[in-house]
Amino acid sequence: MNHNQVTLFTGQKYDLIAHNLMPREKLECAGVSVLSNEELLAIILGSGCHECDVFELSRRLAQFLSTETSVPSLQRLKSIRGLGKVKAAQILACLELSGRFILSDKAIPVSTPEDVLSRVAYMKYESQEHLVVVSLNSANYIIRVHELTTGLVNQTPVHPREAFALAIEDRAVSVIFVHNHPSGSLEPSPEDLSITRLLCASGKILQIPVLDHIIIGKSGFTSLCRLYPEVFESSFGK
Repeated sequence: MNHNQVTLFTGQKYDLIAHNLMPREKLECAGVSVLSNEELLAIILGSGCHECDVFELSRRLAQFLSTETSVPSLQRLKSIRGLGKVKAAQILACLELSGRFILSDKAIPVSTPEDVLSRVAYMKYESQEHLVVVSLNSANYIIRVHELTTGLVNQTPVHPREAFALAIEDRAVSVIFVHNHPSGSLEPSPEDLSITRLLCASGKILQIPVLDHIIIGKSGFTSLCRLYPEVFESSFGK
């Protein structure tokens, strides 16, 4: 019989038979941090629906949430097959409370491009090119991540008016733009640099400086601010 040893923060070790432990039992024995996203969601949901068990429903929900850039609406959650109004409301309440009481206290201020990556990691798997704006407050904490365009950036160029409209609604003090390259290349194109210059110039007029424009791909990322610091009025290090 195979056993998986889980080491707790206290240093005490438990021999867990992983395939025999339900999520609540695993939480009690080894702590919440060892649970997968699906197991955590299974605890919140409690049960499945008539067409699938709780673990399949949790898998669908985890897949959906992994692509969201902000807290989804109740209607969007209800669009998940098998997730009814009651369970969707439970999930939405948990997401909102985590932001109010926990995430807001433990959030890390953005001081490098790397600090943004966890919020936009989903983009590296996209088959189309997406452009998002990350709005920041005066302490460089992320307020929101807003999707601006879908499709090739050089074919559907973003207008500065649309690019900064949501940041203004957020009362952002600064912004970071991020887009993905489905090809996997992390090399900025001439269009990428041209759009970056336009966005930085617009941010200067609006007094909402652009701190960076990040290109993300399956193999990593590129910070245009690091490559072309002269383009940016303000950045992490200035």
